[in-house]
Amino acid sequence: MAVIQVVLFLTHLFIYETWTFAPAGSEYLSSLWLKATAAVLSVSFLAASLLAFRYFNPAVRTLYRISAVWLGIVSFLFFAAGASWIVFVVAWTAGVNVNFHKIVEVLYAAAVLSGLTGVLNAGWTRIRRITVRLENLPETWRGRTAALVSDLHLGHVRNGGFLRRIVAKVMKENPDAVFLAGDLYDGTAIDAAKAAEPLRELRAPQGTYFVAGNHEQFGDDSRYLQAVSNAGVRVLHNEKVEADHLQIVGVPYNHATQDEHFQSVLRQIGVDRNRASILLTHAPDRPHIAEREGISLQVSGHTHVGQFFPWTWMARRIYHQFVYGLSRIGKMLIYTSSGAGTWGPPLRLGSSPEIVLLQFE
Repeated sequence: MAVIQVVLFLTHLFIYETWTFAPAGSEYLSSLWLKATAAVLSVSFLAASLLAFRYFNPAVRTLYRISAVWLGIVSFLFFAAGASWIVFVVAWTAGVNVNFHKIVEVLYAAAVLSGLTGVLNAGWTRIRRITVRLENLPETWRGRTAALVSDLHLGHVRNGGFLRRIVAKVMKENPDAVFLAGDLYDGTAIDAAKAAEPLRELRAPQGTYFVAGNHEQFGDDSRYLQAVSNAGVRVLHNEKVEADHLQIVGVPYNHATQDEHFQSVLRQIGVDRNRASILLTHAPDRPHIAEREGISLQVSGHTHVGQFFPWTWMARRIYHQFVYGLSRIGKMLIYTSSGAGTWGPPLRLGSSPEIVLLQFE
C-alpha cells in the first residue's frame, strides 16, 4: 500500500508541476488551494478503498465512486503531461517557440474529456452475438442460445440496481441457458444476499450457472456462493452437469491457477470427449489444459480487455489471442468476454461492456 501511495503521489506531483511550469500556469489555478486539492486527491483512492473493504454506506460509496473516477482521469492526465513535455522538447530542439502552457491546457482538456467519455462508455452495456460451431453438438442444442455474463463487480460503484438492469437485458433475449463466469462481486463490503436478489428473475430452460472468480475468492467465498445459490442459480464447483445431453463443467478461479491442479480437477470431473462440452472458468489463463482434457468450448472473463489505455495494451501483451473474443486452440474454442462491469476506475476506453449471446450450431 505504501508503494501504491507513493506512486499516486508522484503522479499527482508530475501533473501539478507540468501545469505550473510555465508562467501562465502560475497566474491561475496554482495557489495553495490547488496544491492542497492535489494532495488530497492523491490519497483519496487508497483511503476510499480501505474504507470500502469495511463499510457499505452512502458516504463511503460516494467517496469511492468519486475517487475511482478521478483515478481513471489521472491516468489520462499523466500521459497528457508526458506528451506535453515531449512536444516541448521536440519544439525546443527544432528551435520553434511554442506556448508551453497552451499545449498543456489542450492536452489536459483532452485527457479530462477522454476520462468522461470513458465513464459514459462504461455505463453502456452492449449485446454481442456470436455463432459457435461445436463438433458433436446434441441435435437438441442446434440453434439454441446461451447468455454469457461476467465481471459485474457488484460493490460500491455498481450494486443490485445494476444487476437488475443486466438481468432485464438478458431475459429480453430469452436464452436457453445463462452462464455467469465469475466476479459477480467486487470483494468489498456489501450485503451479498440483497445484491444477489435480482438473480431470482434470471431464468432459462436449461439452467443458470455460476463459477466463482478471483474477487469472490479474496477470502472466504461462502457468503457469496450462498447468496447466489439462494437466488436460484446453480453454483458449479469442480463438477459437471448434463443439460439436455450437453456437458456443462464449472471450475472456480482458485482451482484453475496451476496447470497440474487444473488438469487433475478436469480429469476427476470426467468429461466425455465424444460429446460436446462447455467449461465455465473465470480466467482464460490455461486454455491449453482445458483443450488437452477434451473440452469443446471454454467461456471466461476476467481480462476486461484492460478497460482503458495503457492497461488495454498490457492486457493484450499478457493474454495475447485470448484477451477477448472468440479464438481457437487446437480443437477447442474459447470465448473471453470483456465483462459487463468495471474494476477500480469505472471507465472504458478501447473496450466496451457486454452481455454475450452465444448461438450454437
